Amino acid sequence: MPRSVLRRPGLVLALLWLLLLVVATVVPEAFTSRDPLATNSPDRLLGPSWHHLFGTDQLGRDQFTRTVHGTSRTLPAALLAVVIGLGAGTVLGMLSGFLRGWVDIAVMRLVDVLLSVPSLLLALALISVLGKGNTVNVAIAVGIVAVADTARVTRAEVLRVRESLYVEAAHSGGATWRRVLLRHVLPNAMGPVWALTTLVFGAAILGVTTLSFLGFGTQPPTPEWGSLVSSGRSYLEQAWWMSILPAVVVALTVLAANRLSQEINSDLGADR
Repeated sequence: MPRSVLRRPGLVLALLWLLLLVVATVVPEAFTSRDPLATNSPDRLLGPSWHHLFGTDQLGRDQFTRTVHGTSRTLPAALLAVVIGLGAGTVLGMLSGFLRGWVDIAVMRLVDVLLSVPSLLLALALISVLGKGNTVNVAIAVGIVAVADTARVTRAEVLRVRESLYVEAAHSGGATWRRVLLRHVLPNAMGPVWALTTLVFGAAILGVTTLSFLGFGTQPPTPEWGSLVSSGRSYLEQAWWMSILPAVVVALTVLAANRLSQEINSDLGADR
């Protein structure tokens, strides 16, 4: 039996952080009433304080407000990337592991090609085809990068479950291979894939933020986590908070996703 969630403070903190991000995405006004685009020259480059929790930027805009509103760009893009990566990867891995033969060979060669290219380079190549300056295109590129790992994990689990006695018994009892796949193989092979979801989410956050940092995401003045970190590079000596504090938010989000994945894997291992 899994341990009580309340006895795992790391998991509780990770869940609370992710919940806060969801609220910030849906209702950013719950955290701040300021306009993320409003400039105020007298307040430019002010350090963190109770009035400006993350300080202000070179135009006097409140960085905390911009970080909160940037969540509504970065988080949905990462979630879209997860849906694309897990959806396509699961289908490819399922077909590869279940049908085997030439389908398995074709899918695995495609996966090998995707894995042979560094993820950032592949994402940049995809962005050059899809077009930059659009968060959706960034999410698609990051999602395609995540397909290979998901396909490999799904294939391995499908191969394991396919050889189980209850699968052979179901097929021997007259069940079609389609019914066996949907009723027996796929549900029992999805555990590690669900655990992979949180890891893919963390990687997607990093991918979306990196591409935004490089200027391929939504263009300024619209706030996005990566662009906020990028905009403060020229002011690191005199206004470190412009880049460092949004970067801390990114790091905490990735750590929370990884912690959640670790707990899911731990529970899966205990159940087996």
